[in-house]
Amino acid sequence: MNSTKGHLYLIPTRLGDNPPLEVLPISIKKIIEDLDHYIVENEKTARRFIKRISPSKSQPSLKLSVLNKYTTVAERNTFLNPCLEGNSMGLLSEAGCPAIADPGSDIVSLAHTMSIKVIPLVGPSSIILALMASGMNGQSFCFNGYLPIDKAERKSKIKSLERLSSEHKQAQIFIETPYRNMKMLEDLIRVLHPETRICVACDLTLPSEFIKTLPAKAWKDNREDLHKRPTIFIIQKD
Repeated sequence: MNSTKGHLYLIPTRLGDNPPLEVLPISIKKIIEDLDHYIVENEKTARRFIKRISPSKSQPSLKLSVLNKYTTVAERNTFLNPCLEGNSMGLLSEAGCPAIADPGSDIVSLAHTMSIKVIPLVGPSSIILALMASGMNGQSFCFNGYLPIDKAERKSKIKSLERLSSEHKQAQIFIETPYRNMKMLEDLIRVLHPETRICVACDLTLPSEFIKTLPAKAWKDNREDLHKRPTIFIIQKD
């Protein structure tokens, strides 16, 4: 076995179907051109992304391991073997930054236990971009992932996040499955205090980008069509 371990590069991807180098630094192109080993969520879209970044790169030379909900722990634990053999690898998300609201965090954790150097690369994160544009507290914030689907549980969770926001002056960030976005906005308008601010940020970095922060009561007359559009929701009660 090679005594010099390869590195694990965390490679951001686009948030939508725009030209990659409009939103990604040129340094990512150099990294992708140098790497043949990748851990990805979807092989087809990963190959397409790599080809868009580096059209001349040999596709047959790519060695891709797929990390998704069907990947077993035993399989996952072998994915970094190329690093142990001296080959650097890339970890790709389907959208945005690897390991942020993304299964790649398990691979990063494994890399640390194996003393493999982890190198994060610059790229778009919808969570951070939404917070930047929201006007809410960027000093104290919490990402909560998905809220419960059950109606009563969801209402309770929304009220709980509103209380936390008020008590800690903290922005509360969460996401929803795109086809339920409109229902989420309706629930927020109905459950939250009328003066609690809601930020809706969707299609970030795309030509159709929409970002607006308003009190809950004002959203009743400002309904944007969010159906099937990747969206970040942020609330804060001052």
